[in-house]
Amino acid sequence: MEVYSNENEQVDALRRFFANNGKALAVGVIIGIAALGGWRYWASHEESSSKAVSAQYQQVTTAMKADQPATLDAAAKFASENSNTYGALAAMDVAKQYVDASQLDKAASLLENGLKNTKDANLQAVINLRLARIQLQQNQADAALKTLDAVKGDGWTAIVADIRGEALLSKGDKQGARAAWSKGVDSDASPALKQMMQMKMNNLS
Repeated sequence: MEVYSNENEQVDALRRFFANNGKALAVGVIIGIAALGGWRYWASHEESSSKAVSAQYQQVTTAMKADQPATLDAAAKFASENSNTYGALAAMDVAKQYVDASQLDKAASLLENGLKNTKDANLQAVINLRLARIQLQQNQADAALKTLDAVKGDGWTAIVADIRGEALLSKGDKQGARAAWSKGVDSDASPALKQMMQMKMNNLS
């Protein structure tokens, strides 16, 4: 089934249908009109739902920043109940709180669920990077390396290299760590990040 992003696309689809089928299935005109009306209703409903979810997300995050009682549980509940980008963002917010509280298992679980809730490549990359850092804290270097493999895009090369170096070093692979950090230094990274990775390389010798 095709999914249309606006009314014009659906109208164009109807035109193509009748151009290909001539006068056959004339009742399709009636169905098309009904579908167009249905599309308007669906689009309006989706917009209203999105605004409502956005407002709920703002409420739970504002409450978390204000350190209001029971807001962590409320935000975690919001993250688990919303299989969308807002759910993924909430998962990241709550995971940070869990990390600060040294509840790493909960943080990792939330981030793993958050990955399923968004199709945005950049957001997925950020979640994976945070998850890899947590896995390192859990002494799960192999899991962290696997998580880093899922991060795509040249813009993340330096950060991935930095974490990859830490993971390899934790496994006793100094040569691998050096190669990872060297790649990061040679990338289009910020001067501060390059300097930090260079220092880590220097400390290996």
